Amino acid sequence: MTPAGDGLVPIEDPTQAVVGTGVPPIIAPGYTFGSVTDKIAAIVLARKTPIGWWLGFGAAFMLTLLLLASLSYLVVTGIGIWGNNVPIGWAFDITNFVWWIGIGHAGTLISAILLLLKQPWRTSINRFAEAMTLFAVACAGIFPLFHTGRPWLAYWMLPYPNTMGVWPQFRSPLIWDVFAVSTYATVSLLFWFVGLVPDLATLRDRSQSRIGAVVYGMLAMGWRGSAGHWHRYETAYLLLAGLATPLVVSVHTVVSFDFAIAIVPGWHTTIFPPYFVAGAIYSGFAMVLTLAIPIRAIYGLEDFITMRHLQNMAKVMLVTGLIVAYGYTIEAFIAWYGADKYEGFMIWNRMTGPYAPVYWSLIFCNVVLPQVLWFKRVRTSAPMLFGIAIIVNVGMWLERFIIIVTSLHRDFLPSSWGMFQPTFWDWSTFVGSIGLFLALLFLFLRFLPMISLFEMRSILPEAKVAEGVRDI
Repeated sequence: MTPAGDGLVPIEDPTQAVVGTGVPPIIAPGYTFGSVTDKIAAIVLARKTPIGWWLGFGAAFMLTLLLLASLSYLVVTGIGIWGNNVPIGWAFDITNFVWWIGIGHAGTLISAILLLLKQPWRTSINRFAEAMTLFAVACAGIFPLFHTGRPWLAYWMLPYPNTMGVWPQFRSPLIWDVFAVSTYATVSLLFWFVGLVPDLATLRDRSQSRIGAVVYGMLAMGWRGSAGHWHRYETAYLLLAGLATPLVVSVHTVVSFDFAIAIVPGWHTTIFPPYFVAGAIYSGFAMVLTLAIPIRAIYGLEDFITMRHLQNMAKVMLVTGLIVAYGYTIEAFIAWYGADKYEGFMIWNRMTGPYAPVYWSLIFCNVVLPQVLWFKRVRTSAPMLFGIAIIVNVGMWLERFIIIVTSLHRDFLPSSWGMFQPTFWDWSTFVGSIGLFLALLFLFLRFLPMISLFEMRSILPEAKVAEGVRDI
């Protein structure tokens, strides 16, 4: 801690635990500017790729080929190979779309909102969380694109001028999705790339390979670290953070409108926008934990991604999980209090109908099990957090499945009731999208710094010496 004087306040030393609270440090003590750079850059600039990386990437690449084969067969044959039917026109495809979009939310929240709130603990996890956002959005876009049956005509959803004067139906929430998700992907990509520029310049200067120096040099766009460069960088970074912050709320709100504006029991409810946003952050942080825990163990980054980061993410999961549980409760309460027989039947059907095991499984995964996060012993155990995060991811997927399928399979007329059974191609497309996500993640870990070099250096005590102490 910096000594406090007249008119001055102490600055927290990120290498020290918070006295009297048991909160671990943000970064382990003993690191300097050089040692931080050496440890993170060495992962990317290593001459020899570890065999474990090749095994992991090979498995992910095989699943990606499964996705390619499934989509190719889908285009040739039609979406009849999926289990979609009447009345269940939306099933695995839209379930997976909403699930992947939700996973991408934590990256923007960690990067943009925590940056604006000046939370230093974001620095170790923001880079791969941002990358996770981009990869998740890429996986999400596959499903509605191929669900149309004619992906080669997807440009019809864009407001392009044409000789026939045909424009998109702007009153359709599916068109709103196109604008919301494309804007989200664009701003997230810009935010991620701008944050990479100083680190790309570091890799350019340290690369022992001529090809690496040229590639990183092109991507660094002439960065030299001058005062003018840093000024423009910080201005652009804050502006993009300000643009990305409302997108955290708006994107999944628009996705919820796909359901909320439909006159279908189980969908037509005003609680969906905040309910979906909380669920997105919930599943997003669960995925960040799912990735961060093995990454820190495999690459020996426990000094940078400390237990403080894991505890903070566990606390965010606990809070958003309680909001999601509140949403479940209010949904059932509204169905009872509104005295609408169709809404009441929908809730009763979820609890006791043919999909009841799925419903009670999601309640256990999303509501019951995460309550153990109240205990510090659980929040400080990496294996337990990893297991809980995976279970929450499964539970959030089950939630999207229940919302979509159980609201459709028993409609207003019993003569129109039906059941949904996923086919092999449903599962292969979903599993293949996970493979694509992991393959992109492996490439990112190998060729780009997974932790922000300059932001990690900025929280070291050496950086605080240059700044001095802050005025009140």
